[in-house]
Order: sequence, then C-alpha cells, then structure tokens
Amino acid sequence: MAVLPPLLARYSWSELRHHPWRHLAAVLAVLLGVALAFSVHLINQSALSEFSAAVRSVNGQPDLELRGPQAGFDETLYAKVAQHPQVLHASPVVEIDTYARHPGGERLALRIAGIDALAAGPLAPALLPRLAEGEDRLALFDPSAVWLNGAAQQALGVAPGGWLEVSHGLAWRRLRVAGSIAAAGPPLAVMDIAGAQSQFGRLGRLSRIDLQLASGALPETVRRALALPAGVQAIAPQDASQRISNVSRAYRVNLTVLALVALFTGGFLVFSVLSLSVAKRLQHFALLGVLGLSARERLQLVVAEAALLGLLGSTLGLALGTGLAALALRLLAGDLGGGYFPGVTPALQFSAGAALLYGGLGVAAALLGGWLPARAAQGLAPAQALKGLGDLRAGHGRRGLGLALLAAGGLLALLPPVAGLPVFAYLSVAALLVGGIACVPDAVGLLLLACGRRVRQPQALLALERARRMRHSATVAVAGVVASLSLAVALTVMVASFRDSVARWLDAVLPADLYVRTAVSTATSEAVFLPQSLVQAVGRLDAVARLDTLRVTSLTVDAARPPVALIARSLDRPERSLPLTGELLPPVPGTVGLYVSEAMVDLYGARPGTRLQLPLPGQAAGTLDGVVRGVWRDYARQHGSVVVSAADFVHHTGDERVNDLALWLREGASMPQLQQDIRRLSGDPQLLDFASAGEIRARSLQIFDRSFAVTYWLQAVAVAIGLFGIAASFSAQVLARRKEFGLLQHLGFTRGQVLAVVAGEGAAWTAAGAVLGLGLGLLVSVVLVHVVNPQSFHWSMDLQLPWGRLLGLCAAVMAAGSLTAYVAGRAAAGRDAVLAVKEDW
Repeated sequence: MAVLPPLLARYSWSELRHHPWRHLAAVLAVLLGVALAFSVHLINQSALSEFSAAVRSVNGQPDLELRGPQAGFDETLYAKVAQHPQVLHASPVVEIDTYARHPGGERLALRIAGIDALAAGPLAPALLPRLAEGEDRLALFDPSAVWLNGAAQQALGVAPGGWLEVSHGLAWRRLRVAGSIAAAGPPLAVMDIAGAQSQFGRLGRLSRIDLQLASGALPETVRRALALPAGVQAIAPQDASQRISNVSRAYRVNLTVLALVALFTGGFLVFSVLSLSVAKRLQHFALLGVLGLSARERLQLVVAEAALLGLLGSTLGLALGTGLAALALRLLAGDLGGGYFPGVTPALQFSAGAALLYGGLGVAAALLGGWLPARAAQGLAPAQALKGLGDLRAGHGRRGLGLALLAAGGLLALLPPVAGLPVFAYLSVAALLVGGIACVPDAVGLLLLACGRRVRQPQALLALERARRMRHSATVAVAGVVASLSLAVALTVMVASFRDSVARWLDAVLPADLYVRTAVSTATSEAVFLPQSLVQAVGRLDAVARLDTLRVTSLTVDAARPPVALIARSLDRPERSLPLTGELLPPVPGTVGLYVSEAMVDLYGARPGTRLQLPLPGQAAGTLDGVVRGVWRDYARQHGSVVVSAADFVHHTGDERVNDLALWLREGASMPQLQQDIRRLSGDPQLLDFASAGEIRARSLQIFDRSFAVTYWLQAVAVAIGLFGIAASFSAQVLARRKEFGLLQHLGFTRGQVLAVVAGEGAAWTAAGAVLGLGLGLLVSVVLVHVVNPQSFHWSMDLQLPWGRLLGLCAAVMAAGSLTAYVAGRAAAGRDAVLAVKEDW
C-alpha cells in the first residue's frame, strides 16, 4: 500500500491529465446519480419536517386527540370526556377548511380553527389569540372576530383591524381581524369556537378534542375507558406524525429508488472508462510488474483510481444536490409534483448522515464499476503484455449464475410488500438486471450462432465467428448496452402504460360535457358546497339535458392511515359510470351497495362481497352498513375511496349538499352561455369553477407529464451512458487486437475490409445486446407495472408496449454501436497495426 500514493500522484494523474474528458464523463455520471438521489432526500425530508412542525404548532402536544369524520361529531362528548377522572385538561376544536378572498379577488385556501381560548392554552399555546392594540379582551368571544398567523397575513394582505371574507357554501362571511397568533405553517385563522360553529353551520359539532391526561394515566387505559362513539378515534401524537409520514412515503421511496438508477448506470460508465484506460495501459502495467509491482498492487491501483473518481463525483454530487434541493424548495415549495405538502414552504434542512450515506453509495457504485478492470490489470501476464499479447477477455465465470438470478427475480416479484413498500419487487428488479447481464456471454453466443448459419459472405462470416468465439469479451462491450437499454425500455413501458391507463380512466370518469365545482380539494368540500336550491335551478335550465351530482367527504377508518374519501354520486348503472376492474356482484336486498377503490382492497381487505361499516358523516350518528359490490380504479386517491349512491347517502345522513355537477348539454346548446346562466344563478361567479371534459383531460395529462419528467431524463441518461460505454469498450477491444488487424492486412485484407470486419463485429455484438436489452427491459417493466406500482400506490394499470418507441431505441443503439466500432477501428487498423506484427521481440 505504501507505493500507491506516489503511483496515484505520478502515474494515474498523468493518465487523467492526458484524457480529462473521458474521466470527466465517469465523474459526471456518479455526480448526477448522487445529486439526484440526495436532492430528492433533502426536499422530501425538509418538507416532511416542516409540515410535521406546522401540524404540531397548530395541534399542540396533547397526550391524546379525539378525532371524528370530516363533518365532525356530537359536542356532547366533550362534557363526558372533560369530567373523566383521568383527564386533566380537555380542549374542544372545530376545524374548517375553506377559502378566503384576497383584496385582488382571487381565492386562497385557509384553515380556520375554532377554539375555546380559556381551555386551549395548556395544550396549544401557539393558537392563543394575541389582541391587536386597542382591542377589548371580550373580543376573544366575538363570533365575527378572527386572528391570523403570519402566513395568512402575508398571503391575504390583511393587517389587524382589517376585514376578511371567507366562504361558506356560496356565501361570503365577513370577519374582523382582531390580532394575530404565533402558529407557523400554512395560512391559518383562529376564532372563538361558538362563532365558528354558528358562522359555518357546525352548531353542536366538534372536529376534535385535545386531551392532557392526569399524572400516571396511560393513554391505552384512557382509550378503553372513554367508550367512544362510532367514527370517533383516540389518536396519540406519534400516530398523527406517522400518518403524515405515511401519506407521502411510497412517493418518496419510489423517487429515491428511481434516482438511484442513475447511480447504477453511472457504475457502468466507470466500468467502461476504466476498461478502456486499462486496455490503453496494458504495457505500462506490464512494465510496472516487471519492475516489482505485484498483481495485488496493480489491482489496488485501479481500485484506488475508481475510488477517486467516485469520491470526486460524490463530493460534487452532494454539493449539486444541496443546491438543487434549495432551488426546488424555493420554486416548488417541497411539492415535487406529488401534492402531499400543500401550503408549506420549508427551509432546507441539511443532513450530514444522509450526505455520508449517498456519498458512500456514489463511491460504492464507482468501486463496483472499477472491479472488473482492476481484476484484468491484476491477472495480466507482464511478459506477454510487454509483447502486446495482453487480452482483456472477461472470465468465463460460473455458468448458470445468470439463470439463477433471473429465476430468483421472478420469485421475488411474487412476494408481498414489506410495511407497505415493494421491497422484494425492488430486489426482483435488481436480480433481473444483474442476472440478465450475467447471461450476456452465453446469450450472445447462441444468437450469433443462429445468425452465422445463414451467412456466407467471408467478411461477414469472419466478423460473426470472431464475435461469437470471443463472446466473453462481449461482457465488457455489451453489458453497458444491456443495462442501459433495459432500463430505458422498462421506464418507457411503465410510463406509457400508466399514461395510457390514466387517459382511458379519464375517459371513463368524465362522460359529461361540462363540470361545475366549488371545492378544489376534499378538505374544503365541507365548507364550500352547492346548495340544493341551486342544483335544482341548474337542472331546469333549457340547455341542460341531464344533470348528475357528486358529494365528497372524508372518513378516518384507521387512525394510523390517511383518511378515506366517501363519494356520493348518481349510480343508475355502475358498470358504465365506474371503471370497474372486475365483475359486479348483484345487489343484496336490504343493504347499501358500496364500490371501493383498489386501495381499499389492499389496505382494508374490502373485497367484493365484504360487509363494511363506515362512520356516518354529518349530523347522523352511527355507521353505514354496506356490502362491496365491485372494485373500481381510482388514480386520484391513493389512500382509498368508497362510492355510494347519492340517494343512499342522503337517506342515511340527511346531507343534501353537493360539491360537483356533471352536465350534459342539449344538442345545439351553447356552453359559454350555459356557464353565464349558472354564474347568474349562483350570485357569485368567483366561487364556481367550470371545465369541459376535454380541458380536465388535457390538464390532467399535462400534470402527469410534468410529474414524470424525471423518468424521461433518466431514460436519456441511461441511453447516453450505454452509448458511451459502447465507445469505450470497443476502443479497449480494438486496442488489444492491433496485431490481429495487422495480420489480416498482411494476408491481403484492405484497410476498408478490416474496418468492415470491425464494424460488422460491433453490429453483431450491439444487435445481440439490443435484443437482450429489449427482452430484459420487458421483464423489468412487467415487475414495475404489475408489482411495484400496485404495491406502492394501490392501483393497477394495463401493460402497454409502445413498439414504435422501443424499436426506435433498439435501432438507435445498434446504429450507434456499429458506427462507434467503425470509428474505434480506424486507428487500430492503420499503419501502426501493420507494424505491430513486428513487436514480437
């Protein structure tokens, strides 16, 4: 080891100085992989931490929270809970998600918390109102007074003493800003609980009760002792934090795994660069060996070079990743396209532990990429290498290893998820990729043997036969092609399948001509709605041939999981109005028919025929008993949704409010005129959003394409790295065969014929790599489409093969491989190749 530092300083540095661009490409590949993975981690971790801190600021730190459905629960529970001997303090809260009107006219999402200022102090001090100068203390109980946090004041431009307009239904409530609160996070307003109940139609209803337990009381004991009504659950603060994390966990993990794909391909680029470097320096290594450098020290030298490339790439990648994360947090507010942290603008939170982890992964990828070239340098015979007889052929390896890995990949894909994550599916993809690459030599030999039987032209036969007999060298030349092309094919098939499935799903769920809505999200659906009088008036318009309604609310089925959406809509023919994934069971007399999304099956076991008991929202008490009649595909709600007939919903809850209208126009009716008529009926056009089915479809697909932009970038990176690998590998091969080319020219081959042989061999190897990469990519895409996505996001999709794009990828790789082999062979087939025959001294 003592000789490594001077060799690195003199010998390796000289190689790097003479070929900077080649090594820069390897460093850049590692840099991009580390930067992308580290930036994704920092963005998500910062957003999650900020969101959790904002929730803690608003909710305080109670020992237990009693939470009900989105519509709330009966406030009589508060008196019972507050008198319990094991409860020290109890603070009732009413939560309303609505919209406030900016002085400029646009709407802003705003959460309003109605609190009892006399009870909230010990549990949520950040919510306590701070009276503005000149305000009377009795303003704390004024039903028209609100207090805003800093984010709300800044977003709305309203200072203490001003007035604020918030929406309820299709009306605006005018509230006076009486001061501020210290709570951080998204825009938030606080008002007296009685005022919130009266202003927003929540009389007799509570959203949650925060509890501080008496000394020595155990949360589990209190949970059992309270005997809570149906739909109300006792949640510990750590459960709430875990639920927030679970909301975006699958999204975060999949982004991270996708980012690490760049590191995987970066390792192959390091492999190709060092293979070429070692091939060019064979005689140098041989001379060092004659001068006393042992085989082990030669291996250590190349490994050290790989480690330095990885260390440099990782260091720069961590710096770039930090910068990208800071920029994304400023521009995207930590969203990353997932929409999991709305209204949060987090500050960057650097993690030294994560930096060490991702930096170590970059170095490990470079070391893995440099291992085979290092073994080649270790195994060369110095005397033969000095005569130019060195060969970089890969060893035969263990036969059957590739097939065993492919079989293991297939078996791993059949295993269930671990803690809701497709861990075995990721391992399956890794096993398939490594197994496919391990099968390259034998598969290339079989493919070329089959092709060689039909070739009679001497030059083509020579190229095919040498490519087949030297097929173990194809591991170096073709492995990068197989790896990069298979990843590009897999990502292409996955994105195409998902996009096609989403497009057909949108066609199924958007059958009407025009859609009218008030609430943009499920959270605001309770406060912003269409009254029944407006729905009836719209239905009587001459331009409307048919009208369907939709009502959305959320239910907490499991305290450890995010809420489930309950959707009430017209269901005359469910098999036509819902994109069902299986058969529809006949109705069960005396029960309510339920139609659940695929997430409900995975998370709650709600298969067809299962009886479900759902807590009733609104003023109703008890549960909604129903039988699952069918399962439908819902790409809009990852954590579960249940559809019920609007008539059954109104019958059991008494809630006639509507959030969305679907309108079919009469023939010849004008859509712009209909929109004007509906705005006139509503009384306030700012509270209504209109969109045609085509507009919603185009906007949804645009969002889809923006969300998957990173996969398109990864496809380009994978293909570019594969093509660079072809160039480096073929350059290494032809350098090791200078004497062979010289001998061919001595036997009468012209320089053009030698180049044709080289190009033919390159075309044969690249074609074999393209076939293997295509087949392996299709295998990986099956795992991604049918295992990773359902286990991560709980929805399925149909496999779509965009053959035009796939064949275009293969053709581009084959053309580039042939051209690269030709260019690499030009230098090796020149005059130096003829003179190389004389080097046997």
